[in-house]
Amino acid sequence: MRRIGLAVVLNSRGCRMRFCLTLLLAIAAASPPIDAQQASRIPKIGFLGTSAQVLAPNIAAFRLGLRELGYIEGKTVLLEVRLPEGEHERLPQLARELVALKSDVIVATNDVAIASVRRETQTIPIVMVFSSDPAGAGFVASLARPGGNVTGLSTLSPETSGKRVELLRELIPGLSRVALLWNPDSRGNLLDYKETEVAARSLHVELQSIELLRVDDLERAFSAATKAGAQALIVPAGNPVILARLDQVARFAQRSRLPSIHGARQYADAGGLMSYGPNTTDLFRRAATYVDKILKGTKPADLPVEQPTKFELVINAKTAKALGLTIPQSILVRADEIIQ
Repeated sequence: MRRIGLAVVLNSRGCRMRFCLTLLLAIAAASPPIDAQQASRIPKIGFLGTSAQVLAPNIAAFRLGLRELGYIEGKTVLLEVRLPEGEHERLPQLARELVALKSDVIVATNDVAIASVRRETQTIPIVMVFSSDPAGAGFVASLARPGGNVTGLSTLSPETSGKRVELLRELIPGLSRVALLWNPDSRGNLLDYKETEVAARSLHVELQSIELLRVDDLERAFSAATKAGAQALIVPAGNPVILARLDQVARFAQRSRLPSIHGARQYADAGGLMSYGPNTTDLFRRAATYVDKILKGTKPADLPVEQPTKFELVINAKTAKALGLTIPQSILVRADEIIQ
């Protein structure tokens, strides 16, 4: 053969040059463009959370974490965000969507979201961002050896529950009765309840249990707290009913004249009096490192679950004024931020 390639093979069969050229053009047209081939290889990250309003700064922190690791959204990685916007009953449906999209890894922001994704897949890696008790909830075998397709970050830190009781007692001299607004269906809330109960007992404070399973029960819950003589309110993080209604909970607390404290700073931002807990933006930023390791080939089972390293106390001075409270200097000097 005098030439190499397809044209020579076709010439050997007596094809004319015009036919060969036409055939080559047809083959080229049938092949996907190089850009399309590259796009199909871009890793896809699923992201399942609660609401845009609550998660906006946290999603920004996660994106920042990805950029710091060299990822360019839309070019080297695709981010598929799914938020139920307060309708937490839609989480299973949104989890199915992310699995159907063949995500390379799915980031789940709370216990309910983690459970929703885990029911849909035992193979796609899942990165937890905000799980109070991942081992107790059955998401991982242990923090050191997750053992399955789930790993990430845990907010498991029992001392924070006691710290919230201590702050309220310091704020209100003679505090004797505190209400806890929690969801018994949430494993993380159950842990919070048990730890808060222990801390309250040691401080000789009576803990009133108020279960909140639906948004419609908010008014009833606050009515029960005030009728029972509660002097303050603790709102643990991780309740999907509350997550998208933090501003509404804060308004109810003000209207009921109940000084309140939550486990995440978003509550103080929404008008709540105080928050004490892990720095959530730091957790979301660190979640990007798990995604990076998984995309580079590390199995979730081999990545130990991390616990929080940064905690923050945030105080809303405007809310304190509305409640007629003077925040003691001993609390103010320990605050990481005071919202004016």
